[in-house]
Amino acid sequence: MSLTDPPTQPELALAYPLVAGDEVPLLPARMINEFVYCPRLAYLEWVQGEWAESADTAEGRIAHRRTDAARGALPDAEALEDDACIHARSITLSSETLGVIAKLDLVEGEGGAIRPVDTKRGKRPHIERSAYLPERVQVGLQILLLREHGYACDEGILYFAESRERVPVVLDEDLHAEVLKAVHGLRLMAASGRIPPPLEDSPKCPRCSLVSICLPDEVSWLRAGRIEPRPLAVAQVDALPLIVQEHRARIGKDGETLEISVEGQKVATARLAEVSQLVVYGNASLTTPALHELMRREIPVSWHSHGGWFMGHTVGLGHRNVEIRAHQWRQSFDAAACLRLARGLVAAKIRNSRTLIRRNWRGAASPDDLLTALDRDRQAAEMARDIPALLGIEGMAARRYFEGFAACIAPGMLGEGRFEWLGRNRRPPTDPVNALLSFTYAMLARAWTVQISAVGLDAYRGFYHQPRYGRPALALDMMEPFRPLVADSAVLLAINNGEVGAGDVIVRGGAVALTPTGRRAIIATFERRLDQEITHPLFGYRVAYRRLFEVQARLLGRFLAGEIPDMPHVTPR
Repeated sequence: MSLTDPPTQPELALAYPLVAGDEVPLLPARMINEFVYCPRLAYLEWVQGEWAESADTAEGRIAHRRTDAARGALPDAEALEDDACIHARSITLSSETLGVIAKLDLVEGEGGAIRPVDTKRGKRPHIERSAYLPERVQVGLQILLLREHGYACDEGILYFAESRERVPVVLDEDLHAEVLKAVHGLRLMAASGRIPPPLEDSPKCPRCSLVSICLPDEVSWLRAGRIEPRPLAVAQVDALPLIVQEHRARIGKDGETLEISVEGQKVATARLAEVSQLVVYGNASLTTPALHELMRREIPVSWHSHGGWFMGHTVGLGHRNVEIRAHQWRQSFDAAACLRLARGLVAAKIRNSRTLIRRNWRGAASPDDLLTALDRDRQAAEMARDIPALLGIEGMAARRYFEGFAACIAPGMLGEGRFEWLGRNRRPPTDPVNALLSFTYAMLARAWTVQISAVGLDAYRGFYHQPRYGRPALALDMMEPFRPLVADSAVLLAINNGEVGAGDVIVRGGAVALTPTGRRAIIATFERRLDQEITHPLFGYRVAYRRLFEVQARLLGRFLAGEIPDMPHVTPR
């Protein structure tokens, strides 16, 4: 080294702690591959337990179907004869020295020397050495594992299933160093508890199965604002909620389908692959085999009372991302952090309330005074000194908003024999419009509770709404900006388009409730509203509200973890 060479920073290897026993898990070889490919991807999968299926992962699973069928045994190294012919599939080896574990697709060899064969989907890349570094590192690690178990092994094979080509991988000094660097780097990254930054404008991101979880473009945009996000935030999913509200319905499982029967007669079926969640109203029953299958597939079950009140939801083991819940709970006890997030939520709600009034106003007088007052309320919310003051500002804005809500209903829909509006009231609602609003708010709370749980957050620990027994406080927080955009808009659509009529409600003891026909109509309108696409006001791409909820929930996690400087809110023009 000359005096003009820049100084180098030596790397510190983080060895596997042998004394820790089961407390420190072995690193899977696949995760080391992911770490070399993208450190953030490895952190999401290994540390936070994230996973999402894609076309590429499905193809890879199919390509490994033959190799995963364990056939043939790998003799002990001491018992291996020089003339032995080895052909063993699905062999699992581990190393306490390196702290890694690997499942080898195939081990083959003869003449006393063996080599691992790792199957990859797709064609051989036409690059130097005919393979990318992550795949070569994974094979190099398999060679080290075989050596540690006493086998003579100097090279491995990468087999590309689509082109049916075999590429040799020799463990030279450079590859050996890359393998150790990756092993120690992944362990150090996991121990640090800090997620790596996303790749910037990388061609790897669009086809990554975790792109809708990682949100690389969105996080980079919110952190630096240099690169406009590409329209790839959330992949399209065809599965939709299955809603059952029939009195005494029975939901059972038959193979790959759910069957709904009433009094022993089958009335409907739904393929499990096309169900995103099961929503049950009233006293419909769910069989144990059906519930087990739903939990195995991580399909949540939401429970509502007969009148629509959201009572809770059932999931399997839940999300494994403990880290994100730790960030959430830590910040939920910070009064400044709670106030900062609550200000943004309330201000966004007031802004969206103003937008709904402006877009849907049908009154004879101009709404300018109301819009100006709501704008002042929004500014006051952004400057609120504490949560009690913010509650007062929100209450004042809500009173103004609902005073003007009647003017958004089409002329002729309000009055005797039609819909009646007595101003906002609840518990119980005393007029049809309030009955519709309360019902849609319950559905919105259900949608947000399910979504928050799906991303690993705790739906019952909020920042603005105080935690109470059985109340999903964080779901109520996150739904605030979407009350006007989704719930109130669905009510106006149902009334103004004649989808719900005055005959779709019943009055009992001064309380107004929806009939089964009315519930079906407003549920259809609400779900249709969730499927409506809007242009994201920050990122510029088109996204449906149903998918937008996931983006917002994941951005909340990024904000709580400190990855982005502020929580962005959706406020269409």
